[in-house]
Amino acid sequence: MSHKKNLLGLKEKELDDFFSELGEAKYRAHQLMDWVYKKDVFSFDEMTNFPLALREKLKKIACLQGLRLVARETSREDNVTKYLFELEDFERIEGVVMEYSYGFTACISSQVGCRMSCNFCASGKGGLVRNLEPGEIMAQVLFLRKELEEDGKSLAGVVLMGMGEPLDNYQAVIDFLDLLSCPRALNMSLRHVTLSTCGIAPKIRELARLKLPLTLSVSLNAPVNSLRDKIMPINRRYSLEELLEACKVYEKETGSRITFDYILIGNLNSKKVYANMLANLIKNIKCHVNLIPFNPVKDLDYKSPSQEQVDIFKRILEKEGIPVTVRRTLGRDINAACGQLRRRKTPVKGGAKNASKRQN
Repeated sequence: MSHKKNLLGLKEKELDDFFSELGEAKYRAHQLMDWVYKKDVFSFDEMTNFPLALREKLKKIACLQGLRLVARETSREDNVTKYLFELEDFERIEGVVMEYSYGFTACISSQVGCRMSCNFCASGKGGLVRNLEPGEIMAQVLFLRKELEEDGKSLAGVVLMGMGEPLDNYQAVIDFLDLLSCPRALNMSLRHVTLSTCGIAPKIRELARLKLPLTLSVSLNAPVNSLRDKIMPINRRYSLEELLEACKVYEKETGSRITFDYILIGNLNSKKVYANMLANLIKNIKCHVNLIPFNPVKDLDYKSPSQEQVDIFKRILEKEGIPVTVRRTLGRDINAACGQLRRRKTPVKGGAKNASKRQN
């Protein structure tokens, strides 16, 4: 693994300081950001407005650490492409590009693995390996944006819904968001960003204080503690009551509507009684509910709900005045639920080193 300083993911001020320490003018930071974020150039040799001596120095002490593409799978059923990436230390993460009516969205990872252990999710089956650095999160966006642009398409949004729990890697995610929205970087409005969490209540409160204009998506999945304890161990630490109080703080601080994701599992949480309980639980929060039919995961006994179960659950929420959308199931033929491609393609002991493609 390289011991050079990774400049990818550094914020503008950090790059200013880096070049100042080299005895260079601060505008070099702006030039570097222009090459990386506007022109998709990751080789110091190609940065021709840098003096040759500076380029040689940068090659010795710094890098722009990208990703290696291990596998790419495109659904035959809908316009979804899933990517398996390999990092510098040979660990692997996933990313997904999905097409919606408003454009293409990149779903990216914030951790290698996950410690939350939600028992319907493939990402946490091997536990948490490590957090991703801001540059490793950004590298996914840059890779997927370039893939789209090479096909004449553009990136409309980013969702932090891939592998990992974003609020369990809080500072790296905040630093990434700062860079994502920086005018000298990708200049993406955070209104086009969704951050999904399983419900780390103190971090939701902390995020609320930043008043970022992103969409907060809380993965609820059960309207009663006894059931949520069973499928989402985080609930044993932060109960539904504590989580919803944090959500109310978030709503008050930001003025934003919260999205509650509810994965409908046919043989578990899709009964009518749960729909009524859910409506009662969230009726005093400005929110929207996303009903998500469960995507089957190998080795799990959970089943997808029937269309009738989905329709009934939706009607009950609507009758109680809760705005609700049924998210269409995407990429089922390629096991697009997060973590599944990594489980299939990663050897039991360590990552494969024969990577097929590298961004830089």
